[in-house]
Amino acid sequence: MRLSDFSTLTFDCYGTLIDWEAGIVAATRLWLAEKSVSKSDDEILETFAQCESTQQRETPDMLYPQVLAHTLRRMANAWALAASDAEAAAFGDSVKDWPAFPDAADALARLQKFYRLVILSNVDRASFAHSNAKLGVTFDAVYTAQDVGSYKPNPANFRYMLAKEAAAGIPAVKILHTAQSLFHDHVQAKAHRLTSAWIDRRLDVDGWGATMPPEAPVTPDFHFPTLEAMAEAREAE
Repeated sequence: MRLSDFSTLTFDCYGTLIDWEAGIVAATRLWLAEKSVSKSDDEILETFAQCESTQQRETPDMLYPQVLAHTLRRMANAWALAASDAEAAAFGDSVKDWPAFPDAADALARLQKFYRLVILSNVDRASFAHSNAKLGVTFDAVYTAQDVGSYKPNPANFRYMLAKEAAAGIPAVKILHTAQSLFHDHVQAKAHRLTSAWIDRRLDVDGWGATMPPEAPVTPDFHFPTLEAMAEAREAE
């Protein structure tokens, strides 16, 4: 199997292209500082993962800024703290401040010479527009949780993407799903018989960070520590 066997890369965005863990930690610390409370990065990310995944499962049609606002309230409850409506709304609006990974824009531009680039993301259209501006490329298609009415790892999101791509003339065998999260992306990619590439942003870091552990064992077909490494491998082919 070679990277050149594929015509389309479907990307997760947050955790893969956008450094959501840095953004989540920064937004949470801003809120905690007002309460003179300190938490480790690991505690922030693990609590976020549990609260966000629960919220997305319970309110699959809620727009992502509102999901984040409710996630902060759940985090506050877990830590016996309070989150005002204004604080929750600010947290929900923080996606626009989440930074791109340093290699993302350049690697996407390099990969775009070889592939159609498609987004399949747990986000709303307005929030993604802020992130897209940091990534520097025009994607060939963008499929969001807002479009689908559910959040990954719900299989509906992958079914939606595959149907849209098929309508555009792209069969599943030509799609390489490219993502960091085993929980949100790789388990479902394999369940839908997609080939997948793991951008292992947490390669040298313990734990699962802002994602839950995968619900089933999964082995992606390609494994790269960064998107830059994937672009280099494709160019080498």
